[in-house]
Formats: sequence, C-alpha cells, structure tokens
Amino acid sequence: MDAMAISRTALDVEWQRLQVIAQNLANENTTNAGGDGPYRPLRLVSGPDAGFEQLVDANGVQSRPVGVRVVGLEPLADGARRVHDPAHPHADADGFVTYPNLDRAAEMTLLIRTSRAYEANLTAMTIAQQMYMRALDLGRR
Repeated sequence: MDAMAISRTALDVEWQRLQVIAQNLANENTTNAGGDGPYRPLRLVSGPDAGFEQLVDANGVQSRPVGVRVVGLEPLADGARRVHDPAHPHADADGFVTYPNLDRAAEMTLLIRTSRAYEANLTAMTIAQQMYMRALDLGRR
C-alpha cells in the first residue's frame, strides 16, 4: 500500500473542493451568469478511485486501495432568492432580482472542514514519508 500516493489523491480532491467553495462564495451575488439566470452554487462529488468490484476480486481477496478521485460537479437544488430592487439592471417586470440562494454559513463551515481534511492528508503524507525514511535507515544497518 502506497500511503503517500493515496494521500496525494486526497490532497488533489480537497484542493479542487476548496476551489469550488471559493467560486460559490465569489458568485454569491451574481444575478446573471452568462445569460442563464443567477449563478447556481456547485458541490464537488468525490469517491474511491476504484470500484468495490475492483477492490475485491472473485476469490474475496482485497486488493490494495488506490485513493480517491473527483466524480463530478452537481448544482445545489436550493433554488433562488428574490429581492425587490427595481433599479437593478437585471430586475424583472415586477422589479425583482433573482440571486443564488447560497447559505454563507454552510459554505464557510464546509470550507473549514475541507481545509482540515487537506491538513490531515498532508500530515498523513508527512508521517508516511518519515516511516519510509526510517525503514531505509533500518535497512542500512
């Protein structure tokens, strides 16, 4: 089992998740995302790099884990919030502007959880490297 490679895949996934969260926060007040209406907040979906069938062969023997990967991006189904602002350039005929319905507190909580997961994987990678170096030192004796 290559612990450093597994941690590296997790670091990549968590970094991409941080980018999606930052994009959501940056577009919190985007009313017109390329002519398609308000910005739709996204969630990064991740999962194991190998399916269950690949991890367990026909004899019931488990193979080594290979890490995680990004499965895709899904828009949040929270809808939109409407604000009455007739002076806004994107206001409809009734004077309402449609904004993304983004929960800033939930996004910030997810940002903190994701950054801690990133740090945990970085720590795991560092410890694995120290273990490999110690094994090399023991092998030299």
